[in-house]
Amino acid sequence: MQQQQHRQPELVEGSLPVFVFPTELVFYADEQTSHKQVLTLYNPYEFALKFKVLCTAPNKYTVVDATGAVKPQCCVDIVIRHRDVRACHYGVYDKFRLQVSEQSQRKALGRKEVTATLRPSATQEPPSPRPQEEERRLKEQLADSVFFEQTAFQTESRPVTGGPSVLTVLLGLVCMAALMLPTLGEQESTVPVYLHLSVNKKLVAAYVLGLLTMVILRT
Repeated sequence: MQQQQHRQPELVEGSLPVFVFPTELVFYADEQTSHKQVLTLYNPYEFALKFKVLCTAPNKYTVVDATGAVKPQCCVDIVIRHRDVRACHYGVYDKFRLQVSEQSQRKALGRKEVTATLRPSATQEPPSPRPQEEERRLKEQLADSVFFEQTAFQTESRPVTGGPSVLTVLLGLVCMAALMLPTLGEQESTVPVYLHLSVNKKLVAAYVLGLLTMVILRT
């Protein structure tokens, strides 16, 4: 009881520190390998965390597993790919926001923001602005940022279903074939006796076929 009372102040909404590395993603147009970056989310706490990744420019990136969980004292890698490498995006700062919450809660206990930018080449670094100007520009962008859900980014890990699976179709065909076989006890049939099915087996086949029909209609 005393331990729970000591831990409770850390779980105030928005106050939980979030540990992510790196804190900046830099993509280079002329380096194909740099188009894939990895964010590592650490969980140093003694309780599991749920996480969600949001972004200010969802159409420019693909995020694998934008939602998930991290076990206590473990870490998870989040793969981010730049999928719109064009010159018009050079030098533009986008932001990812990682929100974490406890497994049993919905409110965000903590959040961390990571900047992302595309550059033409690693050998042609842009001229560095003065530190004060860069800090002010980033703060202005941060204040005006609108973050979007990552549901559209999960296509790599969760393929969209385009209809019934092959297994469902095959199982349906088997049930139809079973219903077409002779019933056990029929005398006038050219089908071998071992393929004759009992009434109970045909009822099971009809029941399964009905369930499969409902599944196919819902897909």
